[in-house]
Parts: sequence; C-alpha cells; structure tokens
Amino acid sequence: MESSCSEMEWRELPYDSWTESHVSSWLKSIGIKEMYIGKMMEEEVTGPVLTTVDRDFLNKTIGMKSGQIEHLLKKRDELLIPEQQKIKKTSDSSGKSRDGKKEAVKDVEQEPKLSSQELCDGAKDKNIPTESNDNISTTEVISCDYRKFDQDEKDFRYVKHHVLPPETGTENMMVPCHEYKSLEIAYKLDSLRLKVKVASEVLRFACACMNMRANGTIHFGIMDKVRGTHKHGEIIGITVNNQEDFVDALDYIERCFKGSNQQSDARSCIRHPRFIEVLDKESSGNTWVIEYDIVPKASIVKDKLYYVGVPKFSEKDNKVKCEEKIPYYRVGANTPRVPEDDLVPFIQGLREKDQQREEAESTRKETTLEFGEDQKRKLSILLTCGKKHMDNSLFYIVVTNKFQPAHLDSISFLVHMNLFCVFDFDPDSKTSGLCGKYKKQKAVNLHFFDDYAKDKRIDDIKKSLQLPERISWIFCNGRNNFPGEQPCDGKTWIKTRKRKLKKVVSLICNDILSRRSFVVLFLLMSDVEQPLVETFHEFYSEMSGHEFLAVISESKENYKKWSSLAQVSCPISDLKEISIVEMPLSHVDATVQSIQLLKNQSTRTLPVLNGGLCFLKSVEEAMLDSLEIISVDQCNDTKLEIMSEEEIQQTESYFYRGGKINWINFWLADKHKCGVIIERDAYKEANNILENIAHRSKAIRPIESVNIYHHPGSGGSTVARQILWRWRKKVRCAVVKQGKELTTVCEHAVKLREHDENDKNNCLPVLLLLEDHNPDYINDLRGHLGNVIATKKISSFVLCFILLICNRSNDPESMCRASLSQTVAVTHKLSADEKPLFSKKLEQLKLQFEPDFILTFVLMTEGFERSYIKDFVKNLLDKIDHSTPTTRLIRFVALLNCYVKDSYISVSHCEASLGIATYMDRTQYHAFVDHLSDEARLIFIHLNQSSTHIPSIRIIHPLVAEEILSQLSANLPQSNIAMDLISDKVLINHRFDRDEFLRFIRALFIRRNKKSRGDPKDTSFSPLIEHVCNVDKGGVQKAVDLMKAAYIDLGKDACVAQQLARLLYTHNRFEEALEWAKEAKSLAPQDTFILDTLGQVYKWWFYHLYDTLEEKEPSPETGIEIISTALKGITAFRASEKTPKKETVNLNNSYYGEVDVGCRLLKFLSGVDVFSNTTGKYELMDYLLTDYIPAEVKTPWQKFHQQLKGLQKSLSQALECISEELSYFQTDISEEDEELDARDPEQVHNPREWLTRKSAVYAEFFCLTPDESGQATERNDIDMAGPVEKLSPFQRQMRTYKLGGGNVTSILSLLYDKKPERAGKKLEKIFSLYPENLMWNDLDPTELTNFIFCQIALNCILPGSSKLLSLQKLQKFSKRFVTKGKHMSSASALFLLSLLFWPETSDEVSSDGAQILFSAIDALQRLCEQKIQHRSQRKSRIVTHFFLAKARGLNKIVHRSAIEKEIKGTLSERKLKWLGGEVWKTKQVVQLLKRVEGWTENETLFVRCGSSGKIRVVPRYSASLPHGNEKVNFYLGFSFDGVVACDIQVMD
Repeated sequence: MESSCSEMEWRELPYDSWTESHVSSWLKSIGIKEMYIGKMMEEEVTGPVLTTVDRDFLNKTIGMKSGQIEHLLKKRDELLIPEQQKIKKTSDSSGKSRDGKKEAVKDVEQEPKLSSQELCDGAKDKNIPTESNDNISTTEVISCDYRKFDQDEKDFRYVKHHVLPPETGTENMMVPCHEYKSLEIAYKLDSLRLKVKVASEVLRFACACMNMRANGTIHFGIMDKVRGTHKHGEIIGITVNNQEDFVDALDYIERCFKGSNQQSDARSCIRHPRFIEVLDKESSGNTWVIEYDIVPKASIVKDKLYYVGVPKFSEKDNKVKCEEKIPYYRVGANTPRVPEDDLVPFIQGLREKDQQREEAESTRKETTLEFGEDQKRKLSILLTCGKKHMDNSLFYIVVTNKFQPAHLDSISFLVHMNLFCVFDFDPDSKTSGLCGKYKKQKAVNLHFFDDYAKDKRIDDIKKSLQLPERISWIFCNGRNNFPGEQPCDGKTWIKTRKRKLKKVVSLICNDILSRRSFVVLFLLMSDVEQPLVETFHEFYSEMSGHEFLAVISESKENYKKWSSLAQVSCPISDLKEISIVEMPLSHVDATVQSIQLLKNQSTRTLPVLNGGLCFLKSVEEAMLDSLEIISVDQCNDTKLEIMSEEEIQQTESYFYRGGKINWINFWLADKHKCGVIIERDAYKEANNILENIAHRSKAIRPIESVNIYHHPGSGGSTVARQILWRWRKKVRCAVVKQGKELTTVCEHAVKLREHDENDKNNCLPVLLLLEDHNPDYINDLRGHLGNVIATKKISSFVLCFILLICNRSNDPESMCRASLSQTVAVTHKLSADEKPLFSKKLEQLKLQFEPDFILTFVLMTEGFERSYIKDFVKNLLDKIDHSTPTTRLIRFVALLNCYVKDSYISVSHCEASLGIATYMDRTQYHAFVDHLSDEARLIFIHLNQSSTHIPSIRIIHPLVAEEILSQLSANLPQSNIAMDLISDKVLINHRFDRDEFLRFIRALFIRRNKKSRGDPKDTSFSPLIEHVCNVDKGGVQKAVDLMKAAYIDLGKDACVAQQLARLLYTHNRFEEALEWAKEAKSLAPQDTFILDTLGQVYKWWFYHLYDTLEEKEPSPETGIEIISTALKGITAFRASEKTPKKETVNLNNSYYGEVDVGCRLLKFLSGVDVFSNTTGKYELMDYLLTDYIPAEVKTPWQKFHQQLKGLQKSLSQALECISEELSYFQTDISEEDEELDARDPEQVHNPREWLTRKSAVYAEFFCLTPDESGQATERNDIDMAGPVEKLSPFQRQMRTYKLGGGNVTSILSLLYDKKPERAGKKLEKIFSLYPENLMWNDLDPTELTNFIFCQIALNCILPGSSKLLSLQKLQKFSKRFVTKGKHMSSASALFLLSLLFWPETSDEVSSDGAQILFSAIDALQRLCEQKIQHRSQRKSRIVTHFFLAKARGLNKIVHRSAIEKEIKGTLSERKLKWLGGEVWKTKQVVQLLKRVEGWTENETLFVRCGSSGKIRVVPRYSASLPHGNEKVNFYLGFSFDGVVACDIQVMD
C-alpha cells in the first residue's frame, strides 16, 4: 500500500520535494535493479540529492555496474529538463503541428481496424505497441536454460525477462531445434481464432521436424524478434484463459496432414502442450510459456515425406480453411516449404537422414559414464570461503525446513559450526525436529521475527537476544504446542510475515554482522515452499549476490523445485555454483567434520575436590554464558594435524605484535609447537599469593581477591590469563565477560562451583578473572556471592571464590602499596631478572619473524623507553605521505586510541573512509590491508572484538598511539585532527557498528580523566578538550568550535551541549554558556544534571561579577546586577530540585549549588555600604528575617525583596535536605554521572565535610546578638556570649549550627574527628547554649532532634560528661515525635525513636515503649521504600550508623566509628573486611556488640519485642537469610531504613 501511494505521489510532486520513498518508486519505474534501489534508500537519496549524484557515487557507494549507471543518469537528466523544453520537443517531433494533441487523437481514431489474421501477423511484421513491460533494463541480460526435452519437469519454471538461447536449426537430430512465438497480441483472440493460430505454427514446425528427422520444441510466450526493449529469446509469458484451447489446437492434425497414416504419425510425434509457469517479481498474475515437443522416432517416420496444409481463419467467410498441403523443412532457424525444384533430391536424402536418426537413437540409449564434480572440495570452499579448514572466523546462518527423522542422526557438523542463528520453517522443530535434537547439545534461544522488530538500538537488541553468545533459533512459520505464533499456509505467510522476515534479514546483514563475516547455508530437507524461497531472495538481495550463500539438498526433486523458484533473483547457473545436490546428509556430516578445526566434543572436563575430573556438557556450559570457562582439557578439541605451520606462526606473531593472548597460545606452547611464553615476576608473585590463599586449612574469608594493576599495554592481561591457565587443573577457572548483569554472573559462578558436586561445603573454589571492571561492580559481585554463601549455610571457613581483579592503572606501584598482601603491579619497566629472559626470547623470535612484525615485543624488551618509541615513530612518519587517506586514518585511530580506552575503528568504517569498493568471491577479495601503506601495516593491529565479533583495528600499543599523535600534531594540531574526524560524514553516518563508533566519539568529547579509574590525574573536561585549551593556539575557541561540531554531528547530544556550557562558563563566556545550557535543557528537560548546569552558569557568573568588583563597599545600585544574577542561579537550582530524580542520582546536586550561591550572596550583602558596619549587619539581619526594608535599598532592590527575605529559610531547607540524604546513603557516584557532575570536587568526594563547613559559614551571618546599647556584636567566642537567657531560639539555633550541631550529618561527622576532645568540647558548648530553666516543649521538632543526636554523640565521645542527660529523660523528650498521619515527624526523629526505645532485652520494653518502637520502625521502613523505589541497587546502599552493644543505658548505642577503629589494615583492606563480613569475627567487636535472637519466616527476618510483638529486621552485608524457617542470631544495626541484621547465624 505504501509503495503504491509513493508511486502516485512522485508523479504529482516536483522532484525537489521527493522523499527517499518517492525516489525509490521513480527508480523502479525506470527499471533500476531492486538491490540498487535498496542501497539508494539506505544512503538517504532524496529528490534534491538525486539531482547531484554522480557516476563516482553510484559506482563506489552504491556499487552499480556501468550499464545501470548510464541508464539512471540519462533518465535523471531527462527528469531535470524544464517542462517547457519537454513540450517543445514533443511539438517538434509531431511534425511541428500547432495542435499536436488533436492530430494525435485523430490518428488514433482513423487507424484502420485490423483483421484477426493481421492482428496475429502484425505482431511480427508491424511496429505495433505492445503491453510488455517497457521498464526492463536494456543493459543486463540474464540467460537461462530450456526445460529438459520430452520430460515432464513439474517443478520447472521460467523467469520473466530472462533470455533463452537463440532459435536453432537441426545441427544434431537428438538435440532439439527451437522456434519461438511471442503470441503477445494473439493470445487475446477468441478461442477459435487462437486455436487456429497455434495449430498453424505447431503443425508447420512439426512437419519440418518430422521431415528433418530432428527433435524440436516450439515455444509460445517467447519473443521471436527484437522489438522495443525486448530481446530475441526473451521470456515474456502470456495469459492463458483456457488451457484446453492449446490442447484442442492439435485436433487440426486430422484436417491438415495428408492421409490417415501421416495423421497418425503426427499424433505420435507431436507431444501434448506443456504449460510452464513464468515467475514475475513485479506481478502476482500468472503467465505461462506453452511448449510443444516434436519427437520423430525413426520407427515412425522412416521412408516418409510429410505434407501439411496449415489452417487459416477466413475473416471474409468467418470459417477455418486449410491451405494447400505442402512439405516443410528446417533451414537454420526458419521453417520454409521444400521448394519444387529441390523436392526430388530432398526425398532421396531422406534415407540417409533415417539412417542417421537410427544411429543417434541407439547411441543415446547407451549409458555414458559421467564424471561428476568433486563435491567434497566444492563443499569445503563454499563453507570456508577458500580456507583450508573451518574455524570460528566466520559465522554461519542456517535456513532450513523440516528435517526427516533419519536426517537427525547426521547433524554433528552443525553442532561445531559457529552458528549465529537458524531460520527454521518447521513448526514442530522444537518437539520432533532439528531444534529439539540440537538443543540437547547446545543452548539456544527460541525467537520469532517480532523479537527482532523491537524499536531499540542495535546494541540493545543484541543484548536482549543474547547475540552472538547464544544461538538465535528463529521459528519462521510459528510453533506448534506454543501459545505464540501459529503456523500458516504459504499465501498467508507472504501476506503476514514476509515483511517481518525482510526486516530481520536486513538487520542481521547490515547492522549486526559485518559484510564477509558470515555464510548463509540453506538446507533443503523436505519439499520446498515459497516462504523458504522468499528467505533466499532476501539474503541474496541484502548480500548483493550469491557469494557467501550455499545450498545443500539431498533430494534432486527438492532442488529442482527450489532452483526453479529461486532463479527469480539468482540465475540457474549461479545457483549451480553454490549448490551441493544429491549428497546424502551423512556424507555432508562426515565431510564437514573432516575440515572443522575443532573436534565434535560434547563435553569438557573440570577438576573436583578429590583430585579427579567431572564432565561439563556443552549445553550446560552454554547456559553459563556470562562466564568464559577454562576447562582442564581447554583447546584439546583442536585438530593439531590440520593446523599448518603458517597458521601457528600467525597465531604466535599476533600476540607478539600486541594482540590479546588466547588460550590457544598457551596450548600450543605446552605442545611445543611454538615458543614458551615468558612468566613475568608479577606472575610469580600473584601465584604465590594464590598458593597462600588456597592452601590454608581454614579460610580467613569465603571470598578472597588478588589484584593485578598494570600499565596499559604492559602485559597485565597476559599475566592474569597465565594464572588461569596454570590453575585450571587445581581450581575451577572462568573469565567474567564484559557487560553482564551482576545477578547473572553470581548465579553462574555459583553453578560452576557446585557443578557435579554433592557437598556444597566441600567444593573446589572458583577463580574468577574480572578484567577492567569498576570497583562498584566488583564490590557488588562480592556482596551477591556472600549472600549466596550465607543462604546456602556454607561455613565461613570454606574458601568459595577467588576474584582475580586485573585493572589498568597509570601508577600500578602506588596501587600495590595500598594493599601489599593481595596486590601485584605490572609495569612497562623490566626487572633485572626479566631483562635476560626478554632479550633471549627476542633473539629466538627474530629467527622466525621480521622485527617489524613483532614490534610490541621489541618495544617491551626495550622497557618501552620513551626515546626508543620516539625514534621508531619518527622514522615511521618520515616515510609516509601526509596527504593520503591512509595517513588521515592513522591520525584518527591514534587520536581515539590515545584518549578513549579500548577504542577501535571497525574495518567496515575504514573501508568506507578509504573509499574501498570491496568486490568478493569465495577465495579472494581486495582486503582492506592491501590498501594500507607499509607503515600503516606496521602500526595497525587487526582485532576481532570478542564482545562484538566485529573486525576492527587499533594501533599496536597505547604508548605508540600517544607518540604518533604527539609527532603528527606538531604540524597538524589535535584540534584540527579532531575536527576532521567529527566532520567526516562518511565515518559518522556509516551504518554498520555506528552505535559503538559514536560511543567512542562521544567519550572523546565528554569522558573526564579520574584517578579512581587509573588515569594519571583528574580533569575537569575530557583530556582532548583540556589539551586543545592548553596547548593549541587559540585553544579555548578551538575547543568551543570542536564541541559545537560534536554537538551537531552526534545528533544534537544534550550532554555535549551541557559540557560546552561548562567549558564556556569556566572561561567566563557566560552569555554563550547560558545559551548552551538552555539548549541542553530543551533537549533533556527532566535531566537533573543538565538542569543543574543552568544554575551553575549563573553561579559562576555571579562569582565572576563579585570577584571583579572594584568597590570594596559597593552601593545598593552597584549590586543590582550581582544580586540579580545570584537570585537567577538560586531560582534555576530550585527548578532543578523539583525535577523527578534519575535512577542513578541520589540527591539532586542543585541543593549544593543553592547553598554555595546563597552563602556567597550573604557575604556580598554584608559588604554593601549600607550594611558594612556593625550596626548595618544587625540591620541586614533585620532586613532578611523581618518585614523591615531599609530606605537605601527599598527602590534599587524592589524586585529582590521577596526572594532575599526567603533566603535564610531556603538555605536552611537546602542544608537539611543534603543532611538527610547523606544520613541515608553512601556518597559514591557512578562513572556516567561523574562525567556530567558540575559540582566542586569537595562536594562530590567529601560531601560531609563540605556540609559541616557550609553550615558554619551559613550560621556565621546570623550569629549576631544586640548588646544593651542597641548595637550588634558578633560573638566568635561562645564563652563571651554572656547569659544564654538573652539568646532567642533562632540565635541559639544559629550558634548550634556554627558549632556543628545544626543537622544530623554534621553532628555524626563530629564522631570522626581525629581529636575526640575537640569534638566533645564543641558538643558541650552546644549544651551550654540551653538555659537551665528551658521549657523543653518550647523546642521545635528539628531543634529537639538535633539536641538528642548531640546527646548521643557526646555519650559516644565523652561518656562521663556532666552535660549528659539520662536515657529515660531523652526517651521522655522524644515522645513528642509523631509516628503517624499528616504531621509525621522527620526520618531523623523516627530514627531516634528506634535508637532510644530499643530494649536492652526483649522483656524490658513496656507496652507503651513497644508501640512507639513498632510505629517508628514501620514508618522508617515505609519512608525508605519510597526514597529508594527508583534507584539502582548500587545507589541505594544505606549507611548503618549505630549498633546495639552489650552495655546499658545510652551506652547500649555504639557508633560505627568505634568499630572501624578496631579494624586494622589499609583502606582497601578495611573495606574488604566490612564487605566480607570479617569485621564480625574481630575480638574487640565480639566483646563490644550484643547478639540478638530472632527467627525467619517466609524469607523475612523478625525479632520479638515485648510479650507478643515482632519487628521486621532488614538483612545487611554478606549475611543473608536461610531459605527455611529457622531460629537465628545476629548483630543489630540502626539505619534510616529501620533496624538491620549483620552476621546472621542459624542457631542449633
């Protein structure tokens, strides 16, 4: 429907308004091939683009052949001719008539009516317009073959516009001669006239064949002349209204042949007509070619001359008449009568013809020995594309229909093929077919077309479908015994599912797999139906031909039907080239297995605790697909005997050039097929650490870790893999794949540990390699694994998992010093022991390889000396031509590799960039590498990304990339290189692997360096942008231009706009920054980071105005712009605060910004001349806190009064919000958020310290007390404040704030003071602010909450202080807090109730106290659930502030800082003890804390409170709940999500 609409519209619209669809319809109308139309659509060729396309674009980008190009350009140029010129041409061509249209009509009206006979003959002799398709390309001829002579091939079909060989004479009596008749007009005749026409042609031709004693076929529906766009022999087909007309035409034999004997002979020789369907892609109507075979057997025609009088229809008499009976014969391709003069010699020659006929027939009967093709070799070439054997370098897509039961025993070859997906047309395949059988040996995911059709990014589709880790089994025609899609017939399938198939095939061929990386194998295992053929058409179209397609059919009949239908898109001759026919599947199975590099091994082996081995089935292993498992017999399934020396050398040299080591390298080295791999010192150190961990009689903790920190490119990954290889027989080893969900990895790791083991307490540990995972991921994985260990009741003294953590770092030695006992460092520098090993190895390698081809190893042997790298790069760059596309590509790759970790450029992108039009056959193609200069080949290493399976390139080593970029940028600044890259439309818009490429480009402009990620230093912007700003001439403007270009070319990326705004305000270009911040906001109106940036622009603008103010005491008028800017910033921050939070965001950052601007604004206000003296400061307080407005500011600040008077309250609220958030959650921030966070470093990394400092700054402005003379005095020393009775509640609160008691977070921060006496004095000073006669009910709830927190903090620091109140008194005060309803107290107040009213024993609590406790904890838990409902698990880590101790009274409350003091070791070691639960085994902690008894019920933990009450307790840390209902005990913690349990133990 869409295409027909487009077809109508393009005719009505001007070409400059055409969309891609309109252009496609026009291209179709002029006869351009479908495959090229699709490509033009992909390249977004619209009407305006069509007007500018040239020969080069059509050839290189679209891949058109010259004939199609000429045709298209000619038609395009005609299209562009102005309408007036077209009219002029038309009038000129019609005899220059002034009224051309009328004359043309007149001509038609006066055209004489033709008789039926003239109508028949006229098609031959006169140039009568026909109804044939004039849009067929006149350039490319697709030849085809005849149907087999005198055989009824039911599955044979012709394809419209294919061309048969020219008509022939009788060169060989047994090889039939051919005659064509188009009937293109005559087929419309009525039944009688049509029969006469057909009979006249058949009988004349038959008579000639019988007289010549030669076989022959006459074809109707084939062009017999060149006419218009039609060629001689072109198949056009005709509509057959009634087949009986063609059968009945033979009834004229009796009227037209001479005598009854000749009539009988004619009946015997002329076969009944065969109706052969003509396939037409463009039309759904049926057309046919009708063929009559003539077989003049010697026994029938011997010694006879045949005469026929062909029938003619007389229009005059309206009846059929037979012409004179005369003999006919064949002269070349014509059928004339035998001339009278030649009749006698012709009759005399018949005897010789009879003899020749008899001999030809007898020879034909003899069986001839046919030499068939070498099918094994052909099959090997088809499946390996010319390689000697089949490995994992190619993916295979299998398309198949129903397998017969006998065939299912011969599918082993499929099991070891690197299958990507299977298109299965058997609805019963899962229950009784190929899928069910295959699933027993390999894991597969079952899909329908709709699973691919989701509107998602390609990466998301691959992730959701688990491509390519798990084979996708696509049920193309539904599944029986499944509630989803049901099977349907062929016609319904075409209507409902063909379009879906097209989308899936296009997605796989163009977006998921790269060109030339896969082979599509069609297995024709049963009767072929149209949907299977449609699948072939789609793959043929998307893959631009039959290369990389293969067909296997055991049945010849199935293949015949297949080929007759498939020839619509692929000529029969090409189909033969890619087809294996009549080879039994058992032979296919054996043949393919003989060329597969890997043996068909259905199991692998793992070590077990008793020293033996157990089996791991392939299907079981595939289910653990988040792990790459290294088995005891790893690589033993490799057929070493079919690996050539050259392949072994390539494997070895790839590693020594800088490629990642593979398990096959270790295996070949163990087999002494290649050199030994050097074991670096770090390997030995890590090995020793592992030995110490593994061989302890009792494990210190169930989850241990060993860290390897390494310089990029120093071989750290090799060391880690060497460890796994050497330990694979001692423990179970696996690599955690990138991008896998934590819960999945945890589940799979546990299954690997317990595989084929009975006792979960007696299993070998699992050694898990985590490479380049961030610390949060590793900590969360450790937590998940710990939960499982506790849940399964595995003893804490059993070693279950060892995490081998391998991460890059620019300073591995300092990382090593942070945790000496479990960390090793791998650096570029070789030790004294390592140097001789590397030198010796280098000498050995030089005997095998040129030094240039093991460059990374050469550099490593030199210790990556900067001077050596510098000289190497200089020599390299001196030889290259800097103007070539290859050098340009080197610049791009160097830029990306230097600044973006793990970046690469796909080979597909490189080919597009270099303008390589790759043409293919199976055994050779113009490889990308052939187009590179020698220098480029030296420095590029080819990768096959394990995560994406995409062929790609990078520079051999990061240091080499860095040096190349450094030396290249001496002549061409990095900003120019980056601008060239971002402006390269070919690269940016290249469809394949586009998401990943754009991710690298985005990182280039957005990703900041962070020491925490192993970078050399923290940066405010991406390192590229900082380099451009600091090094390139005119740097800041160049950086701005770069960011603007990136913004456009990355599709108006809001994050780039936000970073650009940051860059601009950092360099005081505030107006521009404001524009870009607003632009970012318009694109992402709900993103809190981006909204915060708008506030940051005003903040830094305000700071700039303030800092550059020349007057020390500005007037109110001078301050208008400054105040206005500050208030705009506060307004922007508040707007951001009201926005719903992202999942990954804890607290909206804008609260920090509001506090910053508010405090600085207060400072500015206090410096305005009106308020600059002591009296003025009191007046300022009065102005800010009351309705009072000083006369001097009344008019100038008219617009600001309302906002300024709300400043204190809003600052107080913002500080309270920050405090509440920090009291709930840990303060970590995700890497993604870190890139966008515009806060100051202190706000990000030390928010508690920042809050304490800002609280004091805020309170400073309001700590003013009027003395008796009416003047205000600022009291810095509390002791000098005089009688506290004079302080108002507000002033007391401000004094408290200044001392650190203004909010919960600041109070708790005092507990971490390195000088406890100092913190204790501050708290005592706070209590001295309260008069002895104070009415406690007069305190507002917030002040009361802070007072009680200060009491608890003071008891933790100075337990004997005279300022302390009893627990009972604090309980009495806290009963004012409300636990229910609209006026429910704050979370901090509820938290206090849980602390104060928790009983020392469960029996001691009163019913009143129990009720308060129940209500408070229930309310806390509900509040917390609301707070964390939209957060990721990592972001909702809640801080446990206090623990229940064995002591009584207030001493029952112990802060976590008291426990942390008892944990020894480095920061990372202490963190590990918390995460691993080791802290609960510490002697001092066991003595200090009290274990509480409880029970589990329906996987929920409870503790008794009072006589009948129970309280839900939340499990925390690595302790989790047992599955059943058990009695347990644990340590009790207090947090803002209620009470929590640590170290849960099941009681006997």
